[in-house]
Amino acid sequence: MAVLVHRSVGRTLFSMAFPMLAGTFAMNAYNLTDTWFVSRLGTLPLAAMGFTFPVVMLLTCVARGIGAGVTALMSHAIGRQDHERAARLVTHGMVLTLGVTAIISLGGYVSITPIFKSLGADATALPLVGEYMRTWFAGAVFMTLPMVGCGILISAGDSKSASLLMILGTVLNMILDPIMIFGYLGCPAMGIRGAALATVIAQAISTVWLIRQLYGRHRLLKWQAWSLSDYIQSLRHIMGFAVPSVLSMILMPVSASVITMILSVFGNEAVAASGAAGRIEMFAFVIPMALGISLTPFVSQNFGAERLDRVRLAQKLATGFALAYGGLSTVVFFLAAPWLASIFTDDPKVAGTFVSYIRIISFGYGMMEVHRYCGFVLTGLHRPVSATALNAIRVLVFLIPLSWFGGRFWGLEGVFGGRLATDLAVGGIGLAWLSYAFRSLSRS
Repeated sequence: MAVLVHRSVGRTLFSMAFPMLAGTFAMNAYNLTDTWFVSRLGTLPLAAMGFTFPVVMLLTCVARGIGAGVTALMSHAIGRQDHERAARLVTHGMVLTLGVTAIISLGGYVSITPIFKSLGADATALPLVGEYMRTWFAGAVFMTLPMVGCGILISAGDSKSASLLMILGTVLNMILDPIMIFGYLGCPAMGIRGAALATVIAQAISTVWLIRQLYGRHRLLKWQAWSLSDYIQSLRHIMGFAVPSVLSMILMPVSASVITMILSVFGNEAVAASGAAGRIEMFAFVIPMALGISLTPFVSQNFGAERLDRVRLAQKLATGFALAYGGLSTVVFFLAAPWLASIFTDDPKVAGTFVSYIRIISFGYGMMEVHRYCGFVLTGLHRPVSATALNAIRVLVFLIPLSWFGGRFWGLEGVFGGRLATDLAVGGIGLAWLSYAFRSLSRS
């Protein structure tokens, strides 16, 4: 049933986003928990975690790109009251996720040393990076399936289960992290490897729960003998969305890798501080993220039901919320930056870099979220190539050149200033692009 096309727009978005708040808090707490416990091991392990972030983000973005394709197509099918097609797309999308994850994980596992050397990891950090990533790659399939499944549950109108899926993994990870990192309850102390193993186990349990929800409750997984032509058709449609979405999201780890290399020139302390600050700043996006996660399925269902008026109103409400909440976050993070730094380190150099990162970049939080919302709406309108182009402009035209230029002439603060200028510019570009898309659809 098309559950997202009947009630008022504001009420529908709120009812989707509100249950997701706990889940998005949990999702961001996941990385924060690992970072905090690893920071207890010292600056070098914390720097090693900073080097892993771009590679972990790469596989995350591939999974979310596939998930975006499955979610958009499934939501459109539901909007047209075609549950059989929705179930077929979900089943084939999950199989595709398994295959792609296996290929990437195997390639990453055998290439750890050259990959992280190219990112700037030195001889002291590289062994710790290897300990973490070998374990992480071995269990990567349990990371990707819940990412795809979360969007499917939201599209099915079950935001509560999507939120519980995120919470389950985070709570298990918080319990297992200290046990495996420091060696409690008879478990050997495994250090940074223990952080990766805790994540793998927590996500494996979450994956089992997800499959039960999709198969038993929503009937969106069907273990039947699909014909080859059915699978190829689903694959073609999913990849039509997934490839642009994956390319768009891959730009995130690509940019993170380049920024990490720029930061590595300033030493391990700069990488450690920026990595920790980047995880902390994700909490500025927790509440907006709850709304953003809901936008693509909402837009796609209403687009399938030919309710473009509801899509326009949803975009206006989302933009206003992003700007208001971004302003509030800027004030809070600017004032709290020194205290937040003290949570992660007592190294004055690391703390100083952490504070500079937060206080400069936070002024772009609102417009950064506007940019993201524009991409979600474009994907829901079945314009994934436009969403990809918008993100490419952010990364390739603004973020990387401005960060390099800023670092070259103004040091670390210049790198952070380049990010701020990027966020302010691309938010405006996104709004103009979406306005043009709406005019084009109205004429067609």
